Amino acid sequence: MSQSTSSVFYRSSVPVPLAVRADGPYLWDAGGRRYLDGSSGALVANVGQGREDVAEAMAAAARTLAFVHGSQFTSPALEGYAARLMAFLDLPGYRFWAVSGGSEATESAIKLARQYHAERGERGRYRVVTRRPSYHGASLGSLAASGMGARRELYTPLMNEDAWPKLPKPDPAVDGAQDAEALRALIARLGAGSVAAFMAEPVVGASDAALAPAAGYYERVREICREAGVLFIADEVMSGMGRCGTPLAVRQWGGVTPDIVVLGKGLAAGYAPLAGIAASAEVYGTVMRGSGAFKHGFTYAGHPVSVAAGAAVLDVLEREALLDRSRTLGARLLDGLRDLQARHPAVLEVRGRGLMLGVVLGDPDTGRSYAVPGLAARVGRAALERGLITYPGSGAVDGVRGDHLLLGPPLSLTDAQAADLLGMLDDALAATALPAGKG
Repeated sequence: MSQSTSSVFYRSSVPVPLAVRADGPYLWDAGGRRYLDGSSGALVANVGQGREDVAEAMAAAARTLAFVHGSQFTSPALEGYAARLMAFLDLPGYRFWAVSGGSEATESAIKLARQYHAERGERGRYRVVTRRPSYHGASLGSLAASGMGARRELYTPLMNEDAWPKLPKPDPAVDGAQDAEALRALIARLGAGSVAAFMAEPVVGASDAALAPAAGYYERVREICREAGVLFIADEVMSGMGRCGTPLAVRQWGGVTPDIVVLGKGLAAGYAPLAGIAASAEVYGTVMRGSGAFKHGFTYAGHPVSVAAGAAVLDVLEREALLDRSRTLGARLLDGLRDLQARHPAVLEVRGRGLMLGVVLGDPDTGRSYAVPGLAARVGRAALERGLITYPGSGAVDGVRGDHLLLGPPLSLTDAQAADLLGMLDDALAATALPAGKG
């Protein structure tokens, strides 16, 4: 497929292959070449592709009730899925707001946090504290909340930066409760009466591959937010739905339960656009007892075909015990990545939880990131040439420096496929020349 003759507005001028089919963790391009999807796209295709039962559930929904608008109707598909999902996530009393993608879900969480405080008479609370680096989405509000310099830079004139204060990223080498005190200090400096919410990815995704704070961090965050009257929003778009080995990754810190959970990607595992938020009974009830309406909405919110796909994916997760698989295979892959680290000096660190894994790259002589990014992109291209899809990134240190690879294969990956993934990554690292000069 030639970009010059296509009618498609491509994301980049760099040509990409034409994918024609997929099965399990594999994709094939128009030339017949097979790729092992080591990142599930962007950590989306969590149960693998080509599942007939999911496709049939979607077709049945489309034949029965293809669309209703949320201001006019609900649907059996949405009602049933919301109840099942809240039970799966162990969020009794929470309410599910379904949308089409992670950015829409983040926007919904931000707006809901603002409206919650306004309904309580605290209209001065408008700030949403996040971290740097972080990535919460591509729409303007979710991008403003993100601490990812390269993606924000062009659009900063459109943002009120005062509304989006940033914390430094957590340091896994520091006691978690002590590390979280930075949030308390920032809220005090800003004035608690101006802060609506703190939003964080429990395990960081695209901006700092699989970075997670030490034990005690989210437990103290939860306490600080309660003390200040600030809502705690966990952005589980990447890390949730079993990706990190549990329904919600944040629960791995002392069973912490946020006020609002943002969900996406793995909800429908790529079979349909589906994301959403889960809001506590307190948050939901405050809105409904106040003005009586969430002042927000999207045309395709709660789409019956999408939530039918979500229910079918939930069936797969439960029937095949894929959360257990995420934990056991993730531990095995992490051991394999440690072996690669021992053989490849440019691998400075490997880390992860479940099947959300990170490879930190940099200068083997200094143990620091290179001043100029690009090493991760080169490793990613070398991997693709060998038939392995990864998710390269940069900017984790200061918005420019800090190269890393994010790995997140389907939770249904077999042992043999995992070995192939490690082998292809090993070859890609060996074939990638390090940058000249010091980091």
